[in-house]
Amino acid sequence: MLQFVLRNITKFVLLMCAVSVVVFVLLSISPIDPVQANVGQAAYISMSEEKRAQLSQYWGAETPLWERYGNWAGSLLQGDLGMSLRYNAPVTEVIASRAANSLALMASAWILSGIMGLGLGIAAGMNRGRLIDKAIKCYCYVLSSTPAFWLGLIALIVFSVWLKWLPLGFSVPIGTAAADVGFIDALRHVVLPALTLSVVGVAHIALHTREKTIDIMESDFVRFAQMRGASRWQALRHHGLRNLALPALTLQFAAISEIFGGSVLVEQVFSYPGLGQAAVTAGLGGDVALLAGIALVSAALVFGGNLTANLLYRVVDPRMRGEEPLA
Repeated sequence: MLQFVLRNITKFVLLMCAVSVVVFVLLSISPIDPVQANVGQAAYISMSEEKRAQLSQYWGAETPLWERYGNWAGSLLQGDLGMSLRYNAPVTEVIASRAANSLALMASAWILSGIMGLGLGIAAGMNRGRLIDKAIKCYCYVLSSTPAFWLGLIALIVFSVWLKWLPLGFSVPIGTAAADVGFIDALRHVVLPALTLSVVGVAHIALHTREKTIDIMESDFVRFAQMRGASRWQALRHHGLRNLALPALTLQFAAISEIFGGSVLVEQVFSYPGLGQAAVTAGLGGDVALLAGIALVSAALVFGGNLTANLLYRVVDPRMRGEEPLA
C-alpha cells in the first residue's frame, strides 16, 4: 500500500509539473499581445511608448520564460497561485468563486450521462437488431459527430427562444445578486447547459455498454440461468449487471476529462460563469497565472477520477482484490 501511495503521489507531482510547463510554453509562443488584448486596439494605438512599456512590464511580456516560470513555481510551493491580472484578484479567489458553478454543472452532466448511457446501452443490447436498437445506435452516432457548441445553440433556440421554458443563460437572473438567488432559480439556469453537456457524453458509454450486454447475454452462465427458467431480464439483473458495472465505471470516470473539455464550450455558449469561461478569458488575455491555475485544477480532477476508477475495480471485481492496485 505504501508503494502504491508513493507511486501515485509521484505521478501526480510529475503531471502537475508537466501541465504547468506546457501552459507557460504555449502562452509564451502565442501571438497574443497581453497588453493589446486587455487595453483594446484603439487605446493601444493612442497610447504612448512609455505607457506601453509600463504595461508590458506589469504583464511580464518582456520577462524571459524561465524567469516567469521560476517565480510562479516558487510562489506555488508557498501555496500562492499568483495574481490574475485580467480579474485583478488572486487566482485562488477567482477559481474559488467559479468552481462551485462548474462543479455543479459537471457533476450534473456526469451523473446524467452515466445513467442515460448505461440505460440506453442495456436497452439496445437486450433488443439487438430490433427497432429500438437501431434507433439508439443512430442516436449515438449522430451525437458522436455533433459539436457541443452547436447542440447548445440549438437548445437555446428551442427551449429558451421558442418555447421560453428556460432562461437564455448565466447562472442567476440578470440584475440579481448570487446571494439572493433561490435553489429553484439556480436549478433552472443549470438545467439547459447540464443537459447539453450530458447528452454529448452519452454516446460512447451507450455503445460500449451495448456491446458488453450482447456478450453477456450470449455467455454460458446466462444461457444456463435461462434454461433454469429465468427470463432474459432476470438473467441480466441477477447475473449480468455486475459484469456491466466494471466497464461502465471505467468509461464513466475516464469521461471526466471529456466533461471538463466540453464544459468550456458549453459555458461560453450559455454565458455560464464557470472555470471554462474563465480559462477562455485567461487564454485570450494572456493571463498565464490564471490559466495555469485552472489547468492544474482540471488535471487534478482528471487524475482523481482515473485513480478512483482504479480503486473501484477491486470493489467491483473480486478477482482483482488479491492483486496490486492499479496505478
